[in-house]
Amino acid sequence: MSVHLAEPVESPVIETDILIIGAGPSGLYGAYYAGFRGLRVTVMDVLPQCGGQISAMYPEKPIFDIAGFPSVRGRDLVDSLVAQAAPYDVRYLLGERAEDLTHDRDGHPLVRTDRGTVVRAGAVVITGGVGTFTPRPLPAGEGYLGRGQVYFVPDPADHTDHDVVVVGGGDSAFDWAALLAPIARSVTLVHRTARFRAHAASVEKVRALGIEIITDSEVSSLHGESGVERVEVRHRTDKTTRLLPARTVVAALGFLADLGPLQTWGLELQARRIAVDTRMATNLPRVFAAGDITDYPGKVRLISVGFGEAATAVNNAATVIDPEAALFPGHSTEKES
Repeated sequence: MSVHLAEPVESPVIETDILIIGAGPSGLYGAYYAGFRGLRVTVMDVLPQCGGQISAMYPEKPIFDIAGFPSVRGRDLVDSLVAQAAPYDVRYLLGERAEDLTHDRDGHPLVRTDRGTVVRAGAVVITGGVGTFTPRPLPAGEGYLGRGQVYFVPDPADHTDHDVVVVGGGDSAFDWAALLAPIARSVTLVHRTARFRAHAASVEKVRALGIEIITDSEVSSLHGESGVERVEVRHRTDKTTRLLPARTVVAALGFLADLGPLQTWGLELQARRIAVDTRMATNLPRVFAAGDITDYPGKVRLISVGFGEAATAVNNAATVIDPEAALFPGHSTEKES
């Protein structure tokens, strides 16, 4: 185990019991649990708002796999998680990237940000999702980004009465096609193969809405003066082309993930994920992780799984901070509101 010792700190230091790096759903739930245990908690995220990928990519999309909610908008889920942690006076450091993690002479983690902030914590919980993410570009869309070609749909109303072409075969592509169908003039989904990464239920929903799905084809070019007006689609085998009307092209081709500076912290990584044990502990002392950024045998990357991992990480971190503390915190119903 390699531990980097910090140089003497000259700038003011924020003292906290638990520092959570990542303000997505797992991090926000971890903040609640740390507060519930009576711990001081600080949440840090490179994005300027809470919610991680949900806020950045699909705040208006309904999410169907959160326990107890048949359907909940991404924005509403994030708002509820922030409200759940609010009674515990969580400190938020948003718009700051964690640049390096070291340990002081007492073994406490020290995290410095790109803005010069220094946080000394009793323990760190990394819930950074997939790290920073960049959308995979649509090759044919060069020059039209922001002029009809988009990667995300934060506000569906912006595309009311548009002819929309969605490119991709994953969950985001099918979810956005279904979301826009009731308000768009038309929606067409284009995918390069006849096999989809999206859940079968999402595919069937799109089919049931009567949305045209063009398979084994790619968007070969976009056309228009001030913005997108038409989309050329080319069949990958016979090379025949078809021209579709379009004012909006949603390129839902996935994204490129970058773990960024944490790759240099000495963490054990497996396939660009942080290796953890059953306590959600990493190979570094007083450093835990939870959510999509973690890896272990049998790992399932769902928001609901991340919630449980965050609770496990925080409760185990609490026993490291105070060895006399109980691992099990008691039930929330046993505490006064």
